[in-house]
Amino acid sequence: MQIQILLYDGCDELDAIGPYEVFDYAGEMGADIRVEYVTLTPVDGVTASHGTQLDVDEVLADPDFESAPDLLVVPGGGWNDRDDDASAWAEAQRGEIPQALAEYDDAGHRLASVCTGGMLLAEAGVTDGRPAVTHAGATEDLRETGAEVVDARVVDDGDLLTAAGVTSGLDLALHVVEEAAGGTVAAQVSEVIEYDRRHEIHTQSS
Repeated sequence: MQIQILLYDGCDELDAIGPYEVFDYAGEMGADIRVEYVTLTPVDGVTASHGTQLDVDEVLADPDFESAPDLLVVPGGGWNDRDDDASAWAEAQRGEIPQALAEYDDAGHRLASVCTGGMLLAEAGVTDGRPAVTHAGATEDLRETGAEVVDARVVDDGDLLTAAGVTSGLDLALHVVEEAAGGTVAAQVSEVIEYDRRHEIHTQSS
């Protein structure tokens, strides 16, 4: 399973690094999971919201290419501050990331978001009429886009996964690991990172 996390300047560190670490540990424990950081255009790295420099592995492939990921994860960052320079809000205004996400959705790829990364999915039209969640500070923004806002840490609507604020990304990633590799591996990862997993998952059958 190939997972890519889509970075941009101003993304929140924990939104991106937390899930990355969960997926990477799962791979080290024998799960068929590989994770990479990607950007829309070639860059050496990005500057996250608190100043951390994050290296980038690849450029996001065209959704029709064989190298396109099985799961594309979008972190949030800076939406609630309405930062026009480097943030999820800024990327929504620019439009390139929402356009790429819409193309991935049209091609049938599974998409996921952490925190206000859900607003970038919303801007792409991916969450229209579907159960979803985002950071508490952006809940009304998400509802206004036509999403069905759910009170949960993680919402699993099949090919659309959304997580609430920041640390919820760990729960989303552990949920994906459990789906892909089983509960034992997910529990092992949770133990290694010393995180008490919260099973507040809203699914299609909930």
